[in-house]
Amino acid sequence: MGADVSSPTPDYPVAMSSPADRVFPTLTPEQVGRVAARGRLRPVRSGAILQSAGDPAQSFFVVTAGSVELVRTSAGAEELVAVLRPGQFTGEINMLSGRNALVSLRVRESGEVIDVKRDDLLTLVQSDSELSDIFMRAFILRRVELIAHGFGDAVLIGSSFCQATLRVKEFLTRNGHPYNYVDLDRDSGVQDLLDRFGVGDGDVPVLICRDKVVLRNPTNLQIADCLGFNEAIDPARLRDILIIGAGPSGLAAAVYGASEGLDVLVLESESPGGQAGSSSKIENYLGFPTGISGQELAARALTQAEKFGAELMIAKGARRLSCEKRPYAIEIDDGPGVLARTVVIATGARYRKLGVENLGRFEGAGVYYDATPIESQLCRGEEVVVVGGGNSAGQAAVFLAQNAKRVHVLVRAAGLAESMSRYLVRRIEGNPAIVLRPRTEIVALEGVAHLERVSWRDNGTGAVTTQDIRHVFSMTGAVPNTSWLDGCVALDGNGFIKTGPDLSKEDLAAARWPLARPPHLLETSLPGVLAVGDVRGGNVKRVASAVGEGSIAITFIHEILHE
Repeated sequence: MGADVSSPTPDYPVAMSSPADRVFPTLTPEQVGRVAARGRLRPVRSGAILQSAGDPAQSFFVVTAGSVELVRTSAGAEELVAVLRPGQFTGEINMLSGRNALVSLRVRESGEVIDVKRDDLLTLVQSDSELSDIFMRAFILRRVELIAHGFGDAVLIGSSFCQATLRVKEFLTRNGHPYNYVDLDRDSGVQDLLDRFGVGDGDVPVLICRDKVVLRNPTNLQIADCLGFNEAIDPARLRDILIIGAGPSGLAAAVYGASEGLDVLVLESESPGGQAGSSSKIENYLGFPTGISGQELAARALTQAEKFGAELMIAKGARRLSCEKRPYAIEIDDGPGVLARTVVIATGARYRKLGVENLGRFEGAGVYYDATPIESQLCRGEEVVVVGGGNSAGQAAVFLAQNAKRVHVLVRAAGLAESMSRYLVRRIEGNPAIVLRPRTEIVALEGVAHLERVSWRDNGTGAVTTQDIRHVFSMTGAVPNTSWLDGCVALDGNGFIKTGPDLSKEDLAAARWPLARPPHLLETSLPGVLAVGDVRGGNVKRVASAVGEGSIAITFIHEILHE
């Protein structure tokens, strides 16, 4: 097997925020033996490259003799990340998804490694509970360290006052991808970087991928393609389940479906988490007494789904469901269609937009639909407005009040009691930095390149107030994301999908329901197509409810697949 695995701890050129023995643990000889049963012993010589940054993560290595160093290259210069010694192993979250590696693996001292292919690693983490705990914890903590230190393959050059810069930052952050950010407004040395890549001020935001490709104001799809988010996915494979949307309900369906042996592909047009992913802190979700951010909850759920073999295709939304025959074909953005035996629609809902004429000019430049740390940093020490009376608005108000000078909460109703959880109402009432303005709505937005002033009207008195406020967070109402369905399934009067007992005889007759049985609880008017979460008519707007629906859907899918 090689040298004793109780060798010294690896070298750490960068400070670790997590304990080193958890980020780079050392396996026991017995644990190494169990890994070896899934791989092959391979002698290696000093200087050999086991994996290059930018290549798909297809092999996992355990060092049994000698040492292996983790190296990243930035601006043409190498930087040592860590050195692994006998008993220690390579890999991070990308090993689960098969996405491109962020660091290179180079043999430091000649010796021996166990080479385990990615599919065999997935089998191992699904079948060996002890090794699964060790590997999963290390993979997650390593990704945390990569993000904390900006050890990625992307450099973003932008401005805090640029709408597109904010979009790119949110896309990378919510997809858990490490990147370095260079602020044009604060970094005096940025001109050298711009000159090196032939970039002008008017090109921002600029994303430099893998130290080679320069993208000027890229779309989310261009970013995903450049960073190889979807390279490991075979879109031509017939799937047992295609889940459209990676919010809590979609991710729950992915976890339960994949864990029960089904071939699962998830399509997500933006980032995992849906509306819940933008919540700064969810405190009423079962099992998290101190709360959890929506982004963290989504990241954990995605990692869990990938552990069981589910795949996620990012920045690829569904454009059309071909409902004429089975298996179903789903047309997607900029790519071939995907075939699936069953479909779970989890596309959720989006916030209603403010009824002001020039809203589009300020979206992302003063008007936001998320309240994450990225937006919070933009409004530090300033007054802000939160529009809405639901839990998302309440969570945003409490979160923003930590950094903002004052938070004005505008609601059309007489108060918050009917639409918001009591614990959030108490937080708002007890926070001197939050001002509740009932029966109030925004009537005007003003500014040039960025929002500068906001006017609101008290509908009780008719008085209009104008204040110099540069940030508005709109979190009111819900509009279902169902326009792409184009008549394939029955909808209610508000555009939400009708399922199960809500489908009338007339609905089923119009849809030409072909089966003797009635639709299952979450099944639409199209056999084998289910709807879960906020997109479904009669949904309960709670994360726990969405997760429950996603898990229940898999029970019905098993029955449908066996019909």
